[in-house]
Amino acid sequence: MREDRERMEMLKELQELSFVALEFNLYLDTHPCDRRALAEYNCFTQAYQAAKMRYERMYGPITNFGYAPSQYPWQWIETPWPWQIGSEEDC
Repeated sequence: MREDRERMEMLKELQELSFVALEFNLYLDTHPCDRRALAEYNCFTQAYQAAKMRYERMYGPITNFGYAPSQYPWQWIETPWPWQIGSEEDC
């Protein structure tokens, strides 16, 4: 169960970083010359990429369609889908 808790914490971190990067992305669409916002966006996207790499190294791909390489055999179907993790506890 410790592994499930760590996995959920890593998924939560990915969701948080993704959310912040998306918010900066939307802001930058209307304020493209805001250097500070662009620096923050780049910082969060780098943090997201690092967290994603850590997660995928431990648990396999989290995205499909060319965003994540796979080891042999094809791993996308070997682990629970991200939305299935912890779903038994939600019932």
